[in-house]
Amino acid sequence: MAGENTPVLQVRNLVVQFMTRRGVLTAVDDVSFDIHEGEVLGVVGESGAGKSLTGAAIIGLLEPPGQITSGEVLLDGRRIDNLPYEEIRQVRGCDIGLVFQDPLTSLNPLYTVGLQLTETIQTHSSLNDREARARALELLSEVGIPSPERRIDNYPHQFSGGMRQRVVIALALCVSPRLIIADEPTTALDVSIQAQIITLLKRLCRDHGAAVMLITHDMGVIAETADRVAVMYAGRLAEIGPVQDVIKHARHPYTHGLMGSIPVVGHEKEKLTQIDGSMPRLTEIPVGCAFNPRCTKVFERCRQERPNIMPAGATSAACWLYDQAAKTGSEG
Repeated sequence: MAGENTPVLQVRNLVVQFMTRRGVLTAVDDVSFDIHEGEVLGVVGESGAGKSLTGAAIIGLLEPPGQITSGEVLLDGRRIDNLPYEEIRQVRGCDIGLVFQDPLTSLNPLYTVGLQLTETIQTHSSLNDREARARALELLSEVGIPSPERRIDNYPHQFSGGMRQRVVIALALCVSPRLIIADEPTTALDVSIQAQIITLLKRLCRDHGAAVMLITHDMGVIAETADRVAVMYAGRLAEIGPVQDVIKHARHPYTHGLMGSIPVVGHEKEKLTQIDGSMPRLTEIPVGCAFNPRCTKVFERCRQERPNIMPAGATSAACWLYDQAAKTGSEG
C-alpha cells in the first residue's frame, strides 16, 4: 500500500518510441512528473509535442507501432506500465477516469445515458438495478445535468455538446477514480460552456480527492484550472512548476514565448510575442536542445548537448541558462 505522501501518479523517465520503416522515432523522451491527490497538473504544448501520447502511455492505450521502451508509470505506488492487457483494462475501469475531447467517442449512441452509467456502476460494484440507477441520478445531478430524473433515459444525441461532456465526466466518476486524465476536454465547446466544464473539473477534483492530468494546448484553460503546469516541446518537458510562477516568471525561452503570445484582458500590448519557426518533426529533431533553432538566447552548448530539467527559480526548466554547476565552475 502506498504511503500517505505517495503521489497518486508517478511518471519516471518515460520514453515512447515508434518503430517505423524510416527508423526509430522517439515521440516522448525521458519525461518525469508526479501528480498528488486533489491536484490538477496541466500538460501544455503545441500539436505534436507529445502531450496526448504521454497520457495514452500512462493508461495503456498507445496505438501500435507506438510502445513504451523505457521508464515506469506508478499509480498509488504500484507499477502499471508493464501489466498484462486484462489487468491494465481493469485498472482503467476501476482507478482511472477518462475524459476525451469528443464526448461521442466515450458514449454509445445506441444506449441511453442511464443504461451506460448503471452498467458501468454495476460492473465495478455489487449494487442492484435500483441502487445503481439511484447512483446514476446522483452523478448526473453532481455534474450539473438539469432534471436528471427526466434526462437519464435520453440518448447521447439528445444532449448538447456541453451536456454530453458532463455525462462523460459522470461516467468517469462512476468508479471513484484515483486519477482522471482529461485530454482536450473543452476544445469542442464554446467559451462559456468551457468555463463551466473547467469549474466542474476543479470542483470534482477537490471533492473526490482525485489527481487530474489535464492535457490541452490552451494556456487560458491551464491558468484557470491547474495547480501546476508541465510545458512540453518536441517530446520532452521544457518547464514544470506552479502555474502562476510559470505564467508570470517563465524561465524556459519557449515557455516565455508561449506566455507572451496570450492576450491578457485589460493589459494593452503593442503586439503579442511570436515564436519564429515551428516545432521539428520527429524525424528532424536537432542535436542539442530541440528548441535551439527557434531560440533567441541560444549559445554554443545548446547546439551540442541536450539539457535535462534543472532548478530555475520557482520552477524547473530544461535550459542551459540555469546550469548552476557550469556557473559555479566558471566563477571558480
